[in-house]
Amino acid sequence: MTRNGKNESGDTGSFGRRLLLAVDAKGYGGADTVRQHQFQEAIARLLELAADAAGLDRKAWLTQEGGDSLFAVLPEGASEPALVDAFMRSLYASLRAFNLDRVPDARLRLRAAVHFGETSPGANGFAGRAPVEIGRIRDCAALRAALDQLPEAPLAVGLSATVFRDVVQGKAYTTVQENEFREVPVKEKEYRGAAWIWLPGADVRQVDLSPAVLEGEPRYANPVRSKVKVNNVQGRAVAVRAEGAVGNPIEAIADIGRVARDGEVIGVDLRAAGDNQ
Repeated sequence: MTRNGKNESGDTGSFGRRLLLAVDAKGYGGADTVRQHQFQEAIARLLELAADAAGLDRKAWLTQEGGDSLFAVLPEGASEPALVDAFMRSLYASLRAFNLDRVPDARLRLRAAVHFGETSPGANGFAGRAPVEIGRIRDCAALRAALDQLPEAPLAVGLSATVFRDVVQGKAYTTVQENEFREVPVKEKEYRGAAWIWLPGADVRQVDLSPAVLEGEPRYANPVRSKVKVNNVQGRAVAVRAEGAVGNPIEAIADIGRVARDGEVIGVDLRAAGDNQ
């Protein structure tokens, strides 16, 4: 781990409850070497700018860093509202400026998580429940889905239940409104919990967070949709009829009035090619 770029040895006997930040870049592994260097430099610089804008002492952070990621333990007394509000708003603005005129694959887009909990330095990073929990929130399916589905959003933020309740819910500590957040389940590896996600500059309610998306099932951009309205069915009414298998999901809505005694309503009729019956 490092403090302001200097190595710090772990002390397994220490204990503290601290404000935590975790950040990770989308698409870093698929970037070429030049772009990875650009992303690494930008992440370090933009986080420092955001810390300065929020009045947070970046030099006092204990950090564990990867090429595209950072985990930080902020010093005792660091402001939770400042990290949630001013820091994230500054980071969002800086990301927008960095990405201006860049092609989509060259844009830097981040997932960030904020938590408050018990942690202690270890021999190879940090120990405790809180570092594990914030990592699961940062990597949760909901934050990933948000960036996947809203390509113009440069930042997706997840708050732990602790931080949301203490800083946002029913409070006036930040300029971020409670209704700008959305509660989501977090099911990553062994962890089961909840988080509240926020997309600065975007509406989080636009994100499809159905169970199929959160559980990793394919999300189809073009499902087969059909809406049929029939007032009086004398024979057979079919909402969707297809020859052979259909690759995308089928969504059929049938608004049926009266069905005669010999009438029949079929939602989906899949037939083998050449079957005219």
